[in-house]
Amino acid sequence: MSRRERDPLVVGRVIGDVLDPFSRSIPMRVIFNGKEITNGCELKPSQVINPPRIDIGGDDLRTFYTLVMVDPDAPSPSDPNLREYLHWLVTDIPATTGVTFGQEVVCYESPRPSMGIHRFVIVLFRQLGRQTVYAPGWRQNFITRDFAELYNLGLPVAAFYFNCQREAGSGGRRL
Repeated sequence: MSRRERDPLVVGRVIGDVLDPFSRSIPMRVIFNGKEITNGCELKPSQVINPPRIDIGGDDLRTFYTLVMVDPDAPSPSDPNLREYLHWLVTDIPATTGVTFGQEVVCYESPRPSMGIHRFVIVLFRQLGRQTVYAPGWRQNFITRDFAELYNLGLPVAAFYFNCQREAGSGGRRL
């Protein structure tokens, strides 16, 4: 098995559904409620009410990044007709810092999937310069690839995804 075939982003169909193949070039840590996540982990809606802490690597404060968080499975994985739903957009994040140092241009909307298991994808792009990326006018049918092309962001430099479904015991199919 090649490294690409074992890549969680490939296995989870994030590469393909949301992103084109890319090489990670910047370290990024995603921490919800003090717990660092790994690609493909399972989180409950109660664990993702607040935005995560995201630490971004790099070595030059004059380099800026854009962070995008989308749900490619909205409103349901079997009929994702709102693909992709934009949950968060932060621009002008200086390298070596975190999202709190950037500009939140689309505020964080916590995941609340109502049907099925949803993937939530967090993507980091390198900007060409400061104040060169702006908010879209809508959240549904946001297309990460088109957004990246519009602002000349190129391929991602880092990405994570996690799975989320509604809390157990709140309805759903009974067996």
